[in-house]
Amino acid sequence: MPRPKKIRWISNNPRVTFFMPQSVPTAALSQIFLTIDELETLRLADIEGLSQEKGAVRMNVSRATFGRIVAQARSKVADALIYGKGIRITGGEVAFHPPTTQRHWGYGPLGPNGHGKGHGR
Repeated sequence: MPRPKKIRWISNNPRVTFFMPQSVPTAALSQIFLTIDELETLRLADIEGLSQEKGAVRMNVSRATFGRIVAQARSKVADALIYGKGIRITGGEVAFHPPTTQRHWGYGPLGPNGHGKGHGR
């Protein structure tokens, strides 16, 4: 039995959730589905330019998981661009970042006195 998926932290909720090529009639349009966590990895890696390690910390996943998610997202987007498919952004096991006052990036939640390592990595 596989391990349950860990909730992935995101910073931005997408305002636009569907893209389609202009020259393809809606009736003939194929779609790919990009999850919100896949979109977040693209944002962190390709827009913010974060390394996989830093992106993984921001999303609360392992570096390897971040790498797999971003590779899958890039493959889906390339497929849509090359073959004229629509991109629908939906789903994923996500939650918004905890407030920054409760989290010190890279060290897990803050300890009981507001500093230290808490139960982090």
